[in-house]
Amino acid sequence: MTGGQGPKPQGDYVPATRNGNLIFTSGMTPRKDGVMTLTGPVKVDEPLDTYKNAVLLACGNALAAARSMLGSGERITAILSLTVYVAAEPGFTAHSRLADFASAFLRSELGTDGIGSRAAVGVATLPGNAPVEIQLVAAA
Repeated sequence: MTGGQGPKPQGDYVPATRNGNLIFTSGMTPRKDGVMTLTGPVKVDEPLDTYKNAVLLACGNALAAARSMLGSGERITAILSLTVYVAAEPGFTAHSRLADFASAFLRSELGTDGIGSRAAVGVATLPGNAPVEIQLVAAA
């Protein structure tokens, strides 16, 4: 059952899977029409707003992947878990502040149902040299 098209996979995987009312997305990067919109690590000396659109796009891609698993008349009833991976330069410590952009996006899309548990994780690199990658677990 699918409620629409999710983002196109960049490898041998599916954008999302569903088991019962649980939907698990693959990690989504800030790609638009398959093209990475921002690359490179998050820099210590750049304003966080520099990365806001990339976070919003990655989160929007993850939500679209989750929504693609919905049947007719269904909706996302809760975001159970949000994981935001941040590829950053050494010394960067504002991972949770970048993740707040994703949380705010989900709240704007789903209201209080968009806020669940969350992890913001620093990593050395991400696929395609993305600065961020987002993975969701949602309930339908």
